[in-house]
This record gives sequence, structure tokens and C-alpha cells, in this order.
Amino acid sequence: MEKKMRFGIKSKIIIGYLIVIICLFIAFIVLNSQISSLQKERNFIIDHDIEVHDLTNRIEKHLLDMETGQRGYIITGEASYLEPYNSAASSWEKDYNALYQLLNNNPNQQEKLEKIKGSIQDWIEAAGEPTIALKKENNTKELQQFFEKDPGRQYMDDIRSQFTSFRNVEKKSTETRATELDEKNQKIKIGLYGLLFFVTLISLVIAVVLSNSIVNTIKEVTQTIKRITASKGELKGRIKVRSNDEIKDLGLATNALLENIEERNWLQTNLAHAVTMYQGIASVDKLAEKFLFTISEMTGASFGAFYVREENDKGNLFVKQAAFAGQKSKAGRASFLIGEGLIGQAALEKRTFVINDVPDTYQLIASGLGDVKPKSIFIVPVLFEDEVIAVIELASLHEFTALEQELISQVIETFGLTINGVIRRMEIARLLKESQAMTEELQAQSEELQTQSEELQMQSEELRMINEQLEERTKDAEEKSFELEAAKEDLEEKAHQLELNSQYKSEFLANMSHELRTPLNSILILSEMLEENAAKTLSEDEEEYARIIHSSGKDLLALINDILDLSKVESGKLDVLLAEMNMSELPDQIERNFSHVAEQKKVQLKINKAQDVPDIIHTDEKRFQQIVKNLLSNAFKFTESGSVTVSIQRVADHRLTTAMRTIDTDCWLEIAVADTGIGIPKEKHQLIFEAFQQADGATVRKYGGTGLGLSICSEFAKLLGGWISLSSEVGKGSTFTLYLPSLSNGLIDYEKVNFAYEEVAVSVEEAEPEAGITEIDHPVQPVEPSLQDDENVFQDKRVLIVDDDQRNIFALKTALAKQGMTIMTAHNGIECLEMMKNSEPFDLILMDIMMPQMDGYEAMQKIRGELKLVDLPIIALTAKAMKNDREKCLEAGASDYISKPLDLNQLFSVMRVWLVN
Repeated sequence: MEKKMRFGIKSKIIIGYLIVIICLFIAFIVLNSQISSLQKERNFIIDHDIEVHDLTNRIEKHLLDMETGQRGYIITGEASYLEPYNSAASSWEKDYNALYQLLNNNPNQQEKLEKIKGSIQDWIEAAGEPTIALKKENNTKELQQFFEKDPGRQYMDDIRSQFTSFRNVEKKSTETRATELDEKNQKIKIGLYGLLFFVTLISLVIAVVLSNSIVNTIKEVTQTIKRITASKGELKGRIKVRSNDEIKDLGLATNALLENIEERNWLQTNLAHAVTMYQGIASVDKLAEKFLFTISEMTGASFGAFYVREENDKGNLFVKQAAFAGQKSKAGRASFLIGEGLIGQAALEKRTFVINDVPDTYQLIASGLGDVKPKSIFIVPVLFEDEVIAVIELASLHEFTALEQELISQVIETFGLTINGVIRRMEIARLLKESQAMTEELQAQSEELQTQSEELQMQSEELRMINEQLEERTKDAEEKSFELEAAKEDLEEKAHQLELNSQYKSEFLANMSHELRTPLNSILILSEMLEENAAKTLSEDEEEYARIIHSSGKDLLALINDILDLSKVESGKLDVLLAEMNMSELPDQIERNFSHVAEQKKVQLKINKAQDVPDIIHTDEKRFQQIVKNLLSNAFKFTESGSVTVSIQRVADHRLTTAMRTIDTDCWLEIAVADTGIGIPKEKHQLIFEAFQQADGATVRKYGGTGLGLSICSEFAKLLGGWISLSSEVGKGSTFTLYLPSLSNGLIDYEKVNFAYEEVAVSVEEAEPEAGITEIDHPVQPVEPSLQDDENVFQDKRVLIVDDDQRNIFALKTALAKQGMTIMTAHNGIECLEMMKNSEPFDLILMDIMMPQMDGYEAMQKIRGELKLVDLPIIALTAKAMKNDREKCLEAGASDYISKPLDLNQLFSVMRVWLVN
């Protein structure tokens, strides 16, 4: 039978496309021929008609140039006007001849063109040349008579009329050609649509034929797959395809896939059955019998033997545990060693053997009718942890298929674990029986020993009590020693952590101080300059804006200082400098600092100083003044009307407590600041002395503040050996009382101060405290105008500003330039050194400390060391306000030191001192 010719889908589609392409190619040739003809006619219209119109316009332009040149020359007498006339006179005939030749297929238009030529020549002979000749002869009278008649105008009107008629004819001719072209274009369009319809029809016919041949075959395959799917797992059905194309290949591949899936399902089903069939079996022989029966049923094996490894004096011996289709004693050998026979070799090499050419001497398979020779033998070792623990041999009347071999191999992969588990369980059962027997023997022996132990128990009881007492004492001593050691280590660790925390906090505050003071410096300087309004360019409102900005900047500076002071107090790094303080000047100082505040708020300020207050006490005057100013600022801030009273008196001896008497001091002072303000609730007494705490949210919203003031005052008071007490009633006012010793003999023990404070706090009469007095606002002092000497020491002085912040440079440069100084700037230490090497000497340097690449310390050292400028004044400016900053700057080579934000009066004063010196 001849093999059916293969006609694939690809071939069908390619043939269909070829037919369509051939039709399109034929249509393209026909269409291209028509379009080429149409294009020629179109090009003729474009080239011919446009050229005719262009030449016509050029002739008319030449005529216009001649007329314009003639009239210009006659009016002005300038020979330059004859240039366009002469040029046009020599060019119009050339264009005329070209136009005449272009119209050789149109005699009527040539005739009109000849009339136009005659009119032009008549104008030249009658009006053009005669008038030019008259003008050249300067015959004005004849010219005037000529233009009174002006025969040239009639010639020109005739020429324009003739050109208009000529153009109209050409226009109609162009429209006629365009109409003919449109008719041809329409015919081509109709032909194109016809070809398109024809090609489309052929394409549809080919597509229908091809699609039917493909779709019908795919439908047959799809129906077959659906029937297989609907059979609920039955994969016996197969796909039958009559066509000899890719669809047939798909059907064959699908049939192969179904066969493979069917085999996989059979394999997985039997594998699952084999794994579950030996669960719950407790002996090896039962397991072996069950396994051989199940595997033989699955693979069709007719004979089998199961060997398990046992250890003896000769080594590992494999002993038969079960047989299939034969007696256990007669089916094969009873045992074998590793490497003995084919089955022993399989155990030695740990690999499977499949033998299809069975020798005649092999044991026959017995049945009821006789003995049969097997056709295939399958020997497989069972492994556990890469050791052979069993070997299985199967014989069959048919050859073992690859699928059957794979099933046995997969079952064997996990069967070793099962065999080992059963062997372990059997071993455990045996050991359990032995253990029970030994337990019975030990029980009898224990009864004999019990009697002896009771005799010894009485003796050991006495020893035990003695040992317990000794152990308890030893344990107590060890526990105490361990606790002391742990406490010591814990304290050392905490001390180390506190030291690190203090160091980190100091560095953080130093950096934050620099970052805040740097922009604040330019704000204060510029706002102060605006407030002074030296140039009188600002209005009163703008001066007030500048004062408000300057005041807010100083308030922010005060807040930064408060935070730094509080941090120094908490870390124990705030220095207390004890010295003599004149108490007789205190009332005047309070009056001078706060009288204007009282006037602004219309609050009465009263100062009472007792006669027994000593004129001189020993304390840190700066901290004392800060406490008093803070308390007074608070009192004025929260008092809307009434008065603020300051009472200064000495604490009488009969009022001194026992703890106060233990402190080595000349006397105790009591400074009370009483106001008639809003008062503080009793439950807020302790709260308001904590950092960043206020009495309630309403106080914050109405009066503002951060809640640092009273916390700093309280800490300063403790450092000076005293404390602050409070009595208050809501709505009536508050009284803050500072108790302070005169420390003529130096600082005291702060534990005594804390004890004294607690004792006095108990004895003070309790009253309602003032609500929300937690913020300390320093009163804004008016800025004094810059001092000017009779002889301006700043005039023409060269000053170098070294700072990396452009805002500070601008502020300082503006302020110093107003004093007549010449200012140069550098952004770091490296630029500073370069400028000093390459420019004229400077009279003074303002040096910032924290700068990139090279800071102020290194720059000053190099100026003093490498440049040898020992006498050059250098004023260090820094926004870091930490301890020993001044000493570090002076050691690095600074002549003086000013911290940011700068006060211009202070800066000018320091600069004046160094410039004069």
C-alpha cells in the first residue's frame, strides 16, 4: 500500500498565501501602469502651467520695474533709477521668447502674446524712451506737457488688461486638464476597488478551504480528548486522525502522553499500595511473606525468595525468611554469604540484576500440571544507610517490563527503612523481656539490701544533719560572695555606661550648639544692624520687625543656654566659682533690669531688703543672678495686674533647722519673689521643677515656653548649697523662696543640702501653687549703639573673615564694612593660609573653629608656626559652648575668644582693643 502523501498545515497556508500574493502582484502591475500614466499628465500640468504663470508674472514685473525706474528718474533725476529700467528692458524679451516657445501648442495664446509684445514696445517707444530723453536734456516744459496728456497710462492699462485675459485663458486650460485628470483618477480608483474585491474574494475562498481542513481535524482530536476526560480517569481511549499533517502528529503525541500517564498512574497506585500494605507488621518473616505476595501480584512474578542479613562468626550471612509459590525449605538455598553466587554478588555490588536468558539448570516453577522454566529473573538488594540488609529474588514466566522494574526499584528505596524498623522493634522486644527477667532478680536482691540499708540509715541520719548545717553555712557564704561580686560588676558596668553616655551627650550638645548658634549668629547680627537703621532706609514698622527678630533670636539663645546649663548640671560638669558678692547692690540691679518690664506690663515692682542682710556674701554671683532673674521674669510673665515683690532677708537663728546648722556657713539668706499672678495647683508643685514640664496645656498655649526655667533654678540652687520652696494659691499668686548659704569656706556636702531641703520642705506651710509657672524668659535688654572713638581705629583696616557658613560671612562682612574696614573672606583653613601667603598683610583675622578640610585650631597653629605671624591679632569665633573651649582656642594661637551668636558691641570692643594695641 502506497504511503499517503503528507500535506502539512504549513504547506497549506504557504500555498494559500502564494495564491493571494500572485493576485496582489498582478493587481499591482495593472495599478502601477495606470498610476504612471496619471503621474505623467499631472507632471505636465505642474511643470507647464506653473512655468507659464511664472514667466507671465516675470514679464509683468519687468514692465513694472521699467515704469517705476522711468518715473523715479523723471521725478528725481538720479541715474540710479535707470538701472532697474535698463535691466528690465533687456530681460523682458528673453522671458517673452521663453513663454512664446512654451505655448507652441496653443496658437490662440501665442497670438495674444504677440499683441502684448506690441503694446509693450509701443509704451517703450511712446512713453518710456522719450520721457527719459527729455529728462536727460532737462526739458521740463515738454515733460510737463507730456504728462498732462500721459499717453503711457493708456498703454499700461491695455497691457494689464491683455495680461488678465491671457491668465484667464491659461487658468481655464489648467482647470480643463485637472478635470480630465480627475476623471482618469476616478477610473483608476474604480479599477482598484474591483481588484481589491477580487483579491479579497480569492483570499476568503482560500481561507475557508484551509480553515475547514484544519478545524475539522482539530475538532475530531478535541472530541476524542473530551471523551477521554469524561471517562473519569479511564485512559484506555486513543485519538484517531485521518489527515496526514501536524494534527496527526499532535494526536500521536497525545496518545503517547496518555500511555505515559496511564503507566505513571499504575506505578503510583501500586507504589502507594505497596507502601501501606506492610504497616503494623511486627516480625521480619511476616513482612517478607506480605512483601513477596504483593510484589508478585503487581508484577506477575511466579516465584520468589526473600533473604535478610544476620551476623555470625563467619560474617554477614543472608538467611531466607520467606518464599512465594514454593516451600520455604525447598525454594532455593537457605542462606548465602556476600559474593556467593549471583545473589551474593548483587549484595556485594549493591546493584540490581535482570537476567532474561535463564539457564536450563535453574529451578523450575511448579504448577498443578507440571514444571515450567522461567523466562526472566530479577535480583534486587535492599539498602539502609548504604548497607545491604536484605536481598529479594523474583522469577517470572514473562520478561519483566521496564515499568515493573521501576516499580520494584521505587518500592525498595524506602523498604530498607521498614525492614530496619521491624528488626529494631524485634530487638527492643527481646531486650524488654531480658530486662523484665533481670528486674525480677534485682527486686529480690533489693529486698535483702533494704534490711541492711535501714540499719545504716540511722547512722547516716546523724551525719546528714551535721552536713546540712555545714552546707547551709557554706551556701550562705557563697551566695553573699556571689551577690557582692555581681553587684560590683554591675556597678562597674553602669559606671562605664554612664561615662560613655556623658561623653556622647557632651559631644551631641556641643555639635547641636554649633549647628544652632551658627545660623543664629547671622540672624542676631543682621537684625541688630537693621534695628539700628543707620542708613535711615527702614520705616518704623520695619524697625519694629527687626527688633522683634532680634528679641526672638536672643530668646532662642537663652533657651540654648538653658539646655546646655541643665545638661552640665545633670552630668556634674558645671563649675561653681565661689567669690565675694555685694548684696547692697542687688536692689539697684533688680530695679535697673526689671523696672521697664514693670512699666510695660503696668505691674508694681516692690523691693524690700532687711537691715540685717550682710553686705558681702560668698557664692557664685553669676548663678545667683541667673536664679533671681529667672524667678522675676517668671513672676512678671504670669502676672497681668497687681504687683511683684522681692524680699531679701537673713534667716533668723531660731528658724534654722538642725540640718541647716550642720552646714558650714556664715549665714543663711532668704530671697522671696511674690506675685499676684495666676497661681499653681497644689498637685503640680513637684511637677513644675522637672525639666520640660509645665502645670497644664493651657499654660503652654497661652504663655509658651519649654519648661526648663524652674528646673535649672532648682539645680543651680542645690549647687550653691540651697534650695527653692514654693507656696501658692490659684488665682491669688505665688511665692518662690530661695534659701542660700554664704559659703565662705568653700563648697559643701550636697547630701546635707538635700537632707536640709527635705527637712525645711516639711516645715514650710503648704498653700495652693501657681498654675503653669515653668518657663523662664529673660527680659530683652535694649541694644546699645556701637561705640565710636574720636579716631576711628577701624578705618581702612584689612580684616580676613574665615568661616564656612555663607550667612555668617555676609552678616559680619556687612557689619564690618560699615565701619570702613576692607574685608576679605575664606571658607576654610586651607583658603586662609593661601590668601595670607599670596596677598597683602592683614590687620586682624576673625577665625571660625569648626570648618571642613582644615579647622580653626589647625589654621591658627600654622599661622603662628609656619608663617611666623606671632603678633597678628586672631579672634576665635565658635558656636560650640562647651567647657575649656576658650582655653583650647588660646592654646592653638588665638589672641582672644568670642562665642556665637556674636554681640556686635562686644565684637567691636574686642577688635578695637587688639587693633589699638
